Amino acid sequence: MRAGHYLAFSGGVGGAKLALGLSRSLAPEQLTIIANTGDDFQHFGLHISPDLDTLMYTLANVSNIEQGWGQQRETWNFLAAMESLGADTWFQLGDRDLATHVLRTQWLQSGRSLSEVTKQLCARLGVAANLLPMTDDPVRTWVCCTEETIPFQHYFVKRRSQPEVSGFQFRGIEQARPQPRFLECLNSANLKGVIICPSNPFVSVDPLLQLPGVRELLQASAAPIIAVSPLVGGRAIKGPLAKMMAELGMPVTATSVARHYRGLIDCFVVDEGDATLAGQIEDLGIQAAVTRTIMHSLEERVALAEFVIDLVSSLGGVNQ
Repeated sequence: MRAGHYLAFSGGVGGAKLALGLSRSLAPEQLTIIANTGDDFQHFGLHISPDLDTLMYTLANVSNIEQGWGQQRETWNFLAAMESLGADTWFQLGDRDLATHVLRTQWLQSGRSLSEVTKQLCARLGVAANLLPMTDDPVRTWVCCTEETIPFQHYFVKRRSQPEVSGFQFRGIEQARPQPRFLECLNSANLKGVIICPSNPFVSVDPLLQLPGVRELLQASAAPIIAVSPLVGGRAIKGPLAKMMAELGMPVTATSVARHYRGLIDCFVVDEGDATLAGQIEDLGIQAAVTRTIMHSLEERVALAEFVIDLVSSLGGVNQ
């Protein structure tokens, strides 16, 4: 049995794949997964938490793998009825998915925190892993585009990531407090390692890192910090990361992502297809590790998780 506790940072689809692998490789009490909540927004009067839901459904084995979001065996009667009544249905809400949002909204309105609501939903879905929102306070990601600044879901879903990007805002971040258990893990002498899953560094990981005090605690921690590249061969497996990087004037390579995390991480994991970039990454003062990072199957997700966990042990940490 491996010793110590592991902390994983994750956004949606790509990060959830590794989070699932980690949950199969570690006991529930050894792993805490921190989800980005900057994507949260209100729609039809409901509180939607896209990254939390993707992680929750993935860990519960009910996610729609082909679609990349939502649940399996989904139906769309509610959305069809809304459309027939003239509602704007740009954000797809399936009937099964809708139940999650209705309950979350009701529980939040009754005074429960987002953490309490997430714990309850996970329990009802049979999720044993410790899944937490990064904060119980409202933080909202806005995308700065050439002509306007718009909420992230309007950029990503309604506008299909088409506007040119010039930057990002995390509104409410200065007043937000990291989730208490999140802080407890960061301060724990039993923290074995921190794993940044292959999520978009700008809109999925940066909100976590910019919460007050989080980056400083990470830099002060003796635990190794490992990030897995969300790019393979200059392309994102899912999402608009490559397009964003090009528009921000950054080379669309794994090296650029490693440079974004420079001063924070100890090791950066790249796919076998990017093995030639290892030298560039190490020139940044970051150790590079090469393995297969594409995760089509559960076996590949577990294999990458095992690789990263072994990296944590090789880099040091508690209870060696």
